[in-house]
Amino acid sequence: MVEVAHPVPTLEWDTPLFRQARAQLEQALVQADIPDWVGERLRYPERALILTLPVKLDDGTLHSFPAYRVQHSSVLGPTKGGVRYDAEVNLGECAALAMWMTWKCSLLRLPYGGAKGGVRCNPRELSDRELQRITRRFTADLAPFIGPDQDIPAPDMATNEQTMAWMMDTYSVQKGYAVPEIVTGKPISIGGSLFRHEATGAGVVMVIERACARLGWDLTSLRCVVQGFGNVGGIAATELHEKGATVIAVSDISGGVHAEDGLDVPTLHECVGEHGSLEGLEAAKRITNADLLELPCDVLVLAAREDQVTAANAANLRCRLLVEGANGPTSVAADAILADRGIPILPDVLTNAGGVTVSYFEWVQDLGRLFWDRDEIRSRLADKLGDAFDRVWALSDRDGITLRNAALVAGIREVSAALEARGIYP
Repeated sequence: MVEVAHPVPTLEWDTPLFRQARAQLEQALVQADIPDWVGERLRYPERALILTLPVKLDDGTLHSFPAYRVQHSSVLGPTKGGVRYDAEVNLGECAALAMWMTWKCSLLRLPYGGAKGGVRCNPRELSDRELQRITRRFTADLAPFIGPDQDIPAPDMATNEQTMAWMMDTYSVQKGYAVPEIVTGKPISIGGSLFRHEATGAGVVMVIERACARLGWDLTSLRCVVQGFGNVGGIAATELHEKGATVIAVSDISGGVHAEDGLDVPTLHECVGEHGSLEGLEAAKRITNADLLELPCDVLVLAAREDQVTAANAANLRCRLLVEGANGPTSVAADAILADRGIPILPDVLTNAGGVTVSYFEWVQDLGRLFWDRDEIRSRLADKLGDAFDRVWALSDRDGITLRNAALVAGIREVSAALEARGIYP
């Protein structure tokens, strides 16, 4: 009999983005001072699901959509994380984002671990009916692995309140009663929270304000560039504009627009509402996304997607402060370059944590069937982000480490304390 060699493949989530998340973890573990066995447990997700969703399209054909859900850590409580619809969704991306969500939740001292999921599709090529069928099938197949005390989905890239309403309804129909707490980011009419839609973008600006106070900067004198003009970037640009900062450039899928004397942000929103993107805007100079990143400015907000600032362009950035509104937009190599140049980075696990924090508030409100007003939610969010920022800044200042390492170290220590107390079963 002839023996056939079967080389052992790499782990299925071993992609460049997951390696970036792992590299950040390894750097933080050097300073975290936690037991080796805890670090080993946190290097890998607890559960990773690969699904195939058979969905009938409007033309009557059947199409199989790959789908994923990764749950990184349930040490602190149920896992929490978004669902994205994108043509490039893969298991490694979900694993990386789930790991970052674990650090984000623990840093904010929320009783959650990290999760992330998605369906590989091009949502712009699908009708609302097709998106609904995809969502309902995805929820039905995930039902044994999600729940208000197990794993709680939320909106992410190309998903929204309507997506969450379909998920909530599908899960509730299977249970036989309404379960609003199964998802967050849903419509107010079915248990959604006030201020959830604005939370991530508004939280980004809350963190910027806190950093300005530490750096001795006046926000009203700052010139800002915002990459991404969706739910996060669009809200962040509005908040910056309303607080007196000058927004000189923004971008979306159609490219960027730039005006040295400042853009009128409400007009940008009107353009997007009318045309679906910034493509129809005529009152500003058109630039590429690549050019936008290298504009001279005080604050550069990355609110598009991962892997935007890399070793290839980090040396060309001309901002004084880099702000991560998106997850994983700065590579490990770029981190080192920017640190050498003295450009501080407000890291994603802190800066864009407003969304998951108000998702937590929504979940708490749903569980208690008692709802808060907008001012109370905004105040609670500011307190949570302010407390996390102060702890990160103090750790960075005391130990002489970057803000990213300080945020990761603080989050990892929270998870480690819980894991050391609980131990490993059996």
